[in-house]
Amino acid sequence: MPPRDERLVALDQWITSALQARTDLTERRILHGYAVWHHLRRLRRRLGQEHTTHLQALNVRCHVTAAANFLDWLSDSALTLGTCTQVDLERWIADPKATYRDETSHFVRWSVQHRHAKGLTYGTVRWTGPCGTIDSEKRWADARRLLHDDTLATSDRVAGLLLVLYAQQIATISRLTVDDVHLDNDKVGITFGTSPVVLPEPLAGLVRDLIATRRGKARIGAPDDAPWLFPGGRPGQPIGDDRLGLRLQKIGLQPRQDRSTALFTLATEVPAAIRARMLGVHIQVAVQWQKASAGDWVAYAAEVSRRAPTPAGEAQTNEVPDGQHPRTTIPPPGLTT
Repeated sequence: MPPRDERLVALDQWITSALQARTDLTERRILHGYAVWHHLRRLRRRLGQEHTTHLQALNVRCHVTAAANFLDWLSDSALTLGTCTQVDLERWIADPKATYRDETSHFVRWSVQHRHAKGLTYGTVRWTGPCGTIDSEKRWADARRLLHDDTLATSDRVAGLLLVLYAQQIATISRLTVDDVHLDNDKVGITFGTSPVVLPEPLAGLVRDLIATRRGKARIGAPDDAPWLFPGGRPGQPIGDDRLGLRLQKIGLQPRQDRSTALFTLATEVPAAIRARMLGVHIQVAVQWQKASAGDWVAYAAEVSRRAPTPAGEAQTNEVPDGQHPRTTIPPPGLTT
């Protein structure tokens, strides 16, 4: 049978149940437009041929739940979207029991745009940078431990290094395939975006070992030539991004915070255009992180033009000696190759 996006199917069924639970036909019609024609359709268009990630499904569920909760509050207050005034909305905002505030603000703006509500304003907060602590020392400590701790599983070491060094999302790591890795004699490259990144040692060796030893938990019906770099428990399927995230948490990583630290640090070391091309992030996201880190790459082209050429016969090495601080070699060499 052809592969099916199980998370998208489950999300579709959950939305159907949420709609059927609405007894008011007007509320059901509004919620149907918001959940199906806005969120679900936009998600399908964004996915293309890819499968839904855990966070994408969770994001839609949170927005639909917020809309349903706000409609319930309006009903309990003998109000509707059409009769709700700015004073009523401010009363809900001031309620300490109010939940899903950001998601509700999106629903209110959508309702006004589609003329289900009038005269309501609910501002949104512009992202100005990471809200958590940017701990670069912890990042490099985690990198050294993953590089040299042989007691950890190879798959966890590789996944963790791709997170803390190359700021890859858990969903992206979980769906990497063997074809994304390029073995060329003594060089190992991996493609996250449109251009491959050359991996330094010992990370390159870990990736070689992972390709040679990878195997999911499924034994029956699992093909030997499964394409996934991180096979999952289901035959022929990759590991789930939620499962991979839990595994990384068990070895001391904090995926969301560690990725923010990596993005913040890389924004000060690598221009936005190169990060977008090499790491597979959107150029606007790369620019936002560059602004948040106060990175200034105005003089980058001039600085490159002044670099001394590498003498003939001398090759630049990306190897990280055992115990040496990897800051100067990982990952800028791979990103600027």
